[in-house]
Amino acid sequence: MERQKTRELLEAVAAGEVSSDEALSRLSRLPFIDTAGARVDTHRALRHGLPEVVFSPGKTAAQVIDIVRVLRQSEQPVLATRVEAELADAVRAALPEGVYDADSRTLWFGPSQVPVVGKGTIAVVSAGTADLPVAREAAAVAGRFGNKVETLFDVGVAGLHRLLAADETLRNAHVVIVVAGMEGALPSVVGGLVGRPVIAVPTSVGYGASFGGLAALLGMLNSCASNVSVVNIDNGFGAAYVATLINRL
Repeated sequence: MERQKTRELLEAVAAGEVSSDEALSRLSRLPFIDTAGARVDTHRALRHGLPEVVFSPGKTAAQVIDIVRVLRQSEQPVLATRVEAELADAVRAALPEGVYDADSRTLWFGPSQVPVVGKGTIAVVSAGTADLPVAREAAAVAGRFGNKVETLFDVGVAGLHRLLAADETLRNAHVVIVVAGMEGALPSVVGGLVGRPVIAVPTSVGYGASFGGLAALLGMLNSCASNVSVVNIDNGFGAAYVATLINRL
């Protein structure tokens, strides 16, 4: 936001000409900064209470660098998702403060220890090992957003005793993210076990008739467990974002 406009607004608040609520409303609508390839929203964190996130696929290293640099100059933390190793190397060559996690394909620019502000624990559950990339994305994003996160991996319905052995973790969670491919049955099982919001994430894992995750998506959308909501295929980020908002209520 331009310094002069900020100063004028603050002076108006101090003079009693503008209420603090009105000032906050104005700040939440401003501003953005243009770069060569993007119009960067520098106030999303003010509106949502969460740092800006850069979806990296389709962007060049130069575009990601420009976006991150603008946000860092605005003194904001930045999270980039779906960052492959080659892109991470190129971005970190220009911005070496970035912390890259190859498992979750996230690149973080911000404090090494994010304060926990969520009211409870977010549990991230995956059906199979092949679902781990999406599950790890969800766990990493939730952690960077200030949540305590616990993970349960490879506990799918083909061996349900593995899930039941971790029943205490599920029951103690404030929100549960369940990641599954194939037929996508696991969220319904978890939803039946816990009285908590369950966010289901279908993955593109499966044989031909899974149709790249469409079978899991439809199965989850038709869940008979009333506490299950569904995000898009492979969208671990979206699940973590919604889980974070729920965890702050």
